[in-house]
Amino acid sequence: MNWDQIKGNWKQVTGKAKEEWGKLTDDDLAVVAGHREKLAGMIQERYGLAKDETEVQLAAWERKATDSWFDKH
Repeated sequence: MNWDQIKGNWKQVTGKAKEEWGKLTDDDLAVVAGHREKLAGMIQERYGLAKDETEVQLAAWERKATDSWFDKH
């Protein structure tokens, strides 16, 4: 799954983001609005992580994204 697909279906994947990073609020995710850099910044801020560690977590989460994350109705 590539980031464009995640961004294009952001409202559908916010639940998955909250499962992964429970400290992120609905408001945080609304501000992020599918922008990877903004999400990385929010994760760094909420969890006090270094940029490298944030990238590792974000890349792993991105790799987990499958078609099952997206409502196909």
